Amino acid sequence: MPFNKAQEAAVNHGEGPMMVLAGPGSGKTTVVTHRVQSLIERHGVNPSSILVITFTRAAAREMKERFERLMEGRCLRGQVSFGTFHAVFFRILKLAYGYEAADIIREDQRLRFMRELVAKEQLEPEDENELIASLLSEISSVKGELIDLDHYYAKSCSEEAFKRIYAGYEERLRRNRKIDFDDMLVMCYELFRQRPDILGAWQKKYAYILVDEFQDINRLQYEIVRMLAAPRNNLFIVGDDDQSIYRFRGARPEIMLGFERDYPDAGRVLLDVNYRSTKEIVDASLRLIGNNEKRFKKSLRTAGSRGRKVITRVWKDEEEENSRIAEEIRMYSEAGCAYRDIAVLYRTNSGPRRLIEKLMEYNLPFKARDVVPNLYEHWISKNILAYIRVALGSRERGEVLQMINRPARYISRDALQAPQISFDEVKGYYRDKDWMVERIESLEFDLTAISRMSPLAAVNYIRKSVGYDAWLYEYAAAHRMKADEFLETADQLKESAARYKTFDAWFSHISEYGEELKRQAREREQTADAVTLSTMHSSKGLEYRVVYILDANEGVTPHSKAVLDADIEEERRLFYVAMTRAKQRLHVYSVKERYHKPAEVSRFVEEYLDGEEEQTVL
Repeated sequence: MPFNKAQEAAVNHGEGPMMVLAGPGSGKTTVVTHRVQSLIERHGVNPSSILVITFTRAAAREMKERFERLMEGRCLRGQVSFGTFHAVFFRILKLAYGYEAADIIREDQRLRFMRELVAKEQLEPEDENELIASLLSEISSVKGELIDLDHYYAKSCSEEAFKRIYAGYEERLRRNRKIDFDDMLVMCYELFRQRPDILGAWQKKYAYILVDEFQDINRLQYEIVRMLAAPRNNLFIVGDDDQSIYRFRGARPEIMLGFERDYPDAGRVLLDVNYRSTKEIVDASLRLIGNNEKRFKKSLRTAGSRGRKVITRVWKDEEEENSRIAEEIRMYSEAGCAYRDIAVLYRTNSGPRRLIEKLMEYNLPFKARDVVPNLYEHWISKNILAYIRVALGSRERGEVLQMINRPARYISRDALQAPQISFDEVKGYYRDKDWMVERIESLEFDLTAISRMSPLAAVNYIRKSVGYDAWLYEYAAAHRMKADEFLETADQLKESAARYKTFDAWFSHISEYGEELKRQAREREQTADAVTLSTMHSSKGLEYRVVYILDANEGVTPHSKAVLDADIEEERRLFYVAMTRAKQRLHVYSVKERYHKPAEVSRFVEEYLDGEEEQTVL
């Protein structure tokens, strides 16, 4: 196949280190596979001495399949090794220590260990799954960055509690003779440092190493690869620092930025032709990413495709925004665009909830690439909905326990033992404590008032008059968390309630929405022609004719948690990734108002506009 000059230079590179900067849609997989072919056919390299490392099994499989098609079944002297970092390092540990796949801890075991440790610390989170996920992420960061625990500032809980949980997790792994994925990296690193003979054997085995998506590498992975590539340093790295979006997983874009410092004789090639997107989309994305300071400066061009300017709109609120997206998707379909060629991208997996409801209303097929959390299953929603159900007559113990001490009324579980709770019996339990009886009577008054309200009025009453919002502030402060995120969940529930006149109608919607999410989970891969809903993170590597970016507002993208300059630069890279998924049409939509509060258009919108983009403020 014909290559452009940059691709040809990369493919035909011979000995020594090489950095290939691969912009979006520039044919990086083609370069990697043809580079392997070139090593074998032009340079006479034994295929078994070539190692291609990727970050996902799917990428490794695709790379291998494309290489095999390229070679057209030709008989080779050996096999090229394609694999993820973990697969490669586990192979090394397997030969050194005799590990088997059964020695890798299963996810359900990890979660069980963590639940036991969280219970032992008596942390009592409202959302245990969320806390466990955060703790496991922090443990992974400590291992992946080789951080001394004494110098680590824990985010999920106190430092002392985190140290005990970390030690307890490690002790359980060792007691059960298990290793986790991070252990594979740590143990491989230590093995190579302590056993130069073993390192030497693997260095001899893999004379040529190619690393795909290099911008996503973490410190420990890089140190191992450097040891493995020495002393010949035939290290061929491919990536785009502008698409490094996994700092939360330990990825360090600065490693790629410092590659030429570590390898002063390294070659550099920029794959500067975008074969995916129109010139208008590429130019707008470059104006955006050019605002990042810590990056390689790049001049990218397209293969000649021209199209429409980025379509930028600011809508009144989310209702108007989502209605318009649904209408436009239907119009695209009627104009001959397949649903599968359309994607809606958003910053977090809770972003599409309102859009999903609108797509259901319009009967438009869709599939979500990520698990969309059910708003109505969030513990805050469960608390508020429990108030309403108890107000409507439910006395199930589980429902009562969900709400009775939120805010704190200090009612003991010992007073709530029966499957069906009687408030008269609870008052009898506290008959000698007048102040407790008064609290229960006050609760009964509130419940009677709630039962006579509309859904919206009931949610407002619970949050303000009953004091649920005040309790959320207290809970956030006690757990070193931001109350804003909790309040946003309550705002989402309030916004949902506002659309229904009766509790029956609202509860019916809640049930239908939950069933649709379950169906999505079951049939995600089965729906062929459907609009794709995806987080910006999950969209990386994909492309669509038409892309919508949802809620381009401050606090959403960039996310409210992004405070430091490095955080903002990562958020900008994420927006850049989202923009460059579009081949022909890119819609960037914002709103003036979110949850009845003023919303500011994302700074990223102004950064990509050149004064000529079509922008309508409604």
